[in-house]
Amino acid sequence: MMELSLAVRTPSISWITKEQVVDIGSSVQLECSVQYSQDYPVLWVKRGAGHVQDLPISTGPSLIIRDSRYALRHDEGSATYILQIKDIQESDGGDYMCQVLIGINNRITASVNLLVRRPPVISDNSTRSVVASEGESVELSCYAGGMPTPDISWRRENNAILPTGGSIYRGNVLQIASVKKEDRGTYYCIAENQVGRGARRNINVEVEFAPVVKAVRPRVYQALQYNMDLECHVEAYPPAAITWIHKQEAIVNNQHYRVSQFATADEFTDTTLRVLTIEKRQFGDYTCMATNKLGQSEAIVELIETTTPVCPPACGTLSYSAASALKPTTLALLALLAAIFFKN
Repeated sequence: MMELSLAVRTPSISWITKEQVVDIGSSVQLECSVQYSQDYPVLWVKRGAGHVQDLPISTGPSLIIRDSRYALRHDEGSATYILQIKDIQESDGGDYMCQVLIGINNRITASVNLLVRRPPVISDNSTRSVVASEGESVELSCYAGGMPTPDISWRRENNAILPTGGSIYRGNVLQIASVKKEDRGTYYCIAENQVGRGARRNINVEVEFAPVVKAVRPRVYQALQYNMDLECHVEAYPPAAITWIHKQEAIVNNQHYRVSQFATADEFTDTTLRVLTIEKRQFGDYTCMATNKLGQSEAIVELIETTTPVCPPACGTLSYSAASALKPTTLALLALLAAIFFKN
């Protein structure tokens, strides 16, 4: 009766290694203890993912695949099959199944998940750059692969305050409900999972906005026959077309005027109108107008007549008529001062 009861005992897997988390380049041991399996094949199999088929690694005490990184040991006393993998690679991650084949369609299976720790890699479906008009909604997204799953955080260049408030935001999506021109700049998506140094992507946010024009000095003074500079600062994106207007006429470079522009950045332009050898008719209001596809803005600079020349830029720009009225000694002194001024 005892012999009959032993004969009908079916194999069982009494223990298998719990989930393992390992680093690339390290080693791992996977153990599977089986009872009553003397007459049945015991296999280690790596479960396939997607369309990849399962990969048999060993049967009984012998390896099936030929790879120097794999080793198999059978402890007969505990009926344990020990699979060792050295120099772990990222592709080694996955489920490893310990199987006892009882029949063609009958098998006992237990599995252990091998997780290979990987540094973060930011996915291609993350935002790279954004161009939006002021007032529009902007969404910046960032996703990353890695093991463990990376945490995503956002920062701005120079730790500037984020539109959401504070200097850091955590989450895959940074939403700006109504973007302002002050929100433009570089945003950093940072992925971290405590493996390696993490990953970072720079995302450039450009905000298109109508021009903003400011007069550097709304009122300037100069005497007849001297030069004077009128200056405006223009902020706009896309860059604005800038026009100086006097008495309803656009000013161009000629013997009376010189217009110059200097872009300090994509959004910032400084413009200067130099009024040359000022005549009576050139006093009055000058309009600095800036226009782009989103709108137009202007500022007014008033050029006012004074009896005393303003220096600079008047020091070295005497006209013949003004200079002829001065004594030779005065002219020589003025020439000396002018030479010293322009040399410095």
